[in-house]
Amino acid sequence: MAGWRIPGLAARPRFTSRATVLVLVLCSLVAILAYPTRQFISQRAEISAQRAKADHARQQVEQLRREKARWQDPEYVKAQARARLHYAVPGETPYIAVDPAGRSSAQPSSSAAGAAPSQNTAPGSAGEAKAAKPWYVGIWDSVDAADTAAAAPATPLPLPPSPVGDTSPHDH
Repeated sequence: MAGWRIPGLAARPRFTSRATVLVLVLCSLVAILAYPTRQFISQRAEISAQRAKADHARQQVEQLRREKARWQDPEYVKAQARARLHYAVPGETPYIAVDPAGRSSAQPSSSAAGAAPSQNTAPGSAGEAKAAKPWYVGIWDSVDAADTAAAAPATPLPLPPSPVGDTSPHDH
């Protein structure tokens, strides 16, 4: 079969000039469009990230608005003052129960019913240990610590060497 040829048909090359030009045009289009496509994809990712950040910011704003609305309520402010600052209504006698076993009780109690519930979620939490002491004790402890640091004996600094020939430390 290899010897059979149809007369009038010449042997054609594998790639014609048209096919070569078409391949070059396609390669150049791919090369030209690669960078803008990559930029487009990266910008879409940035837009998506910015939208997620904006949604998160909106959620925070909404949460802060709800918090502000709660603080506008006088009853909420009273409850927070009682729970956090150990305030009491005139006529009440506030007290703090001390656990002899060493566990601190952050819940202030009063002789009147209806004490504010504690904001702590678990016993022994860091917030409970912090709230175990009234706010004024924390202030006094910081003043005491500052006084102790100031009262600590300071080592004297060595005097700089005096210039040779100058016997008087004062200017005349």
